[in-house]
Amino acid sequence: MIKTLAKSIREYKKASILTPLTVSCEVVLECTIPFITAELVNRIKGGCGMDTIAKLGGLLVLMAVLSLSFGVLSGYTGSTASCGFAKNLRHDIFYSIQDYSFANIDKFMTSSLVTRLTTDVTNVQMAYMMLIRIAIRAPLMLIFAFVMAFIMGGSLAWIFILVIPVLGLGLFLVARSAMPLFRRVFKKYDKLNSSIQENVKGARVVKSFVREDFEQKKFDTAATEVCHDFTVAERIVAINSPLMQFCLYAVMVFVLTFGSYTVISTSGAEVDVGQMSAMLTYGFMILSSLMMISMIMVMLTMAQQSGKRIAEVLEEKSTLENPENPIYDIKDGSVSFTGVSFRYSENAKRNALSDVNLDIRSGETVGIIGSTGSSKTTLVQLICRLYDATEGRVSVGGHDVREYDIASLRNSVAMVLQKNLLFSGTIKENLRWGNKDASDEEMRHACALACADEFIDALPDGYDTYIEQGGANVSGGQKQRLCIARALLKKPKILILDDSTSAVDTRTDAKIRAAMRSYIPDTTKIIIAQRIASVEDADKIVVMDGGKISAVGTHGELLRDNDIYREIYNSQCKAGADDEK
Repeated sequence: MIKTLAKSIREYKKASILTPLTVSCEVVLECTIPFITAELVNRIKGGCGMDTIAKLGGLLVLMAVLSLSFGVLSGYTGSTASCGFAKNLRHDIFYSIQDYSFANIDKFMTSSLVTRLTTDVTNVQMAYMMLIRIAIRAPLMLIFAFVMAFIMGGSLAWIFILVIPVLGLGLFLVARSAMPLFRRVFKKYDKLNSSIQENVKGARVVKSFVREDFEQKKFDTAATEVCHDFTVAERIVAINSPLMQFCLYAVMVFVLTFGSYTVISTSGAEVDVGQMSAMLTYGFMILSSLMMISMIMVMLTMAQQSGKRIAEVLEEKSTLENPENPIYDIKDGSVSFTGVSFRYSENAKRNALSDVNLDIRSGETVGIIGSTGSSKTTLVQLICRLYDATEGRVSVGGHDVREYDIASLRNSVAMVLQKNLLFSGTIKENLRWGNKDASDEEMRHACALACADEFIDALPDGYDTYIEQGGANVSGGQKQRLCIARALLKKPKILILDDSTSAVDTRTDAKIRAAMRSYIPDTTKIIIAQRIASVEDADKIVVMDGGKISAVGTHGELLRDNDIYREIYNSQCKAGADDEK
């Protein structure tokens, strides 16, 4: 885990090294100041002249200024290193997710990935700041102060030998009790974020089914669990403060009582006033160092769990990788499935696809139809390597898809998904996902082919109209047509429409298909549809049933020979007749 996270320090190594060095200098100066102060007090008591006072006073001022300077410098370099480290972590996590295959993404909840990018990174950032500053300062301060206390106080310093184990044991017990609670709370954070995400994303469904009360209760339950665990953990951690105060006052009482007695009884021969004041200062330093160490332990406990979750994302390797010598040129849009079987995970009990054999010539229009859950979408996802076949071979342009450079393959395949997605930005910006260099004229032409120009021209800002996140301010049919236009701008060798005209009327659907035939005649067009009207004029139609190909043929052939196709056709014809009545 540490090696994985350390890779994200990169250009902030210099600041990360400078911070502990400057902290060390600050600690040495801070621990030396009480020693010089004690010497000054003793000299004044002995009746020294102003030159001695000026000399020692000037030295104290210089040391204080240097200590302050090193402290400011360590704060600057520490914040630079920790914030930069966090920035790199977020960058690396995001880029890792971008490289994931669908199989990798299926392992993580979206809410969990968001928590790792936000809360977990923040925890690691704070822990890193403590590691390079407080975790250096506290142990050094403890050691230096302990040594100086024995130098200054002699036998009086043995009080620290008695107090430190008591405070150390108490802090250890506190940290050990709090650790399991901090480990547990992050999983509950995921549930909390998941509840928020689902509620916001499904706001229309929640309101239409009047389920606000149910969602509020679900959120309250998740929030209460997080609050409860944090409350219990922080109550335990809060014991640190009274324990620290008890030990501090115990030391002060002992030093003041026995120190004063020793000063008076020995007339300063063993311990003088200056030494006793230094002892009080060193006592505070020792106990505050232990307090800081306990805080570090708690923070590192939280950060350890966050670090493991971040490392899990960074170490996750994509199930899809480029071959050693990939092919970059896709000859044509021909597609071939040979003995293809597929399951979504190794633990899956059954295949999503079984023994699929299918040949599609370049430029053909192929319809795919079947009941819900027949794995139509799964079949086409193998073409652009969103997943890899578990068994068999999927070929494009005469080569196995696993032989191609992934980016080159996907650039040759345009896929309009079943769940259409538009991004925040103008219509132009969304269309240029298909071709970043597309001219205004090319965009208008693609939108005309997708029958999207008619509603875009009616908008006040036209192609500069701002699209809200997820396309919330356009209808389902408008969103589908924009996504089709975006895919056409890509000018792909293979175009896959995954039920992407379900929200448009049959007349518009027919116009879009006719436009595609004339605009991209050499492009292989694969159309997944629920309506037979959307695929009946295809060169061939594939009927899927239970993850297998039931039949392949033209509309007339399937209507004559295939029971599944005929049943779908008859049910849709009957439904159409009923609608006309």
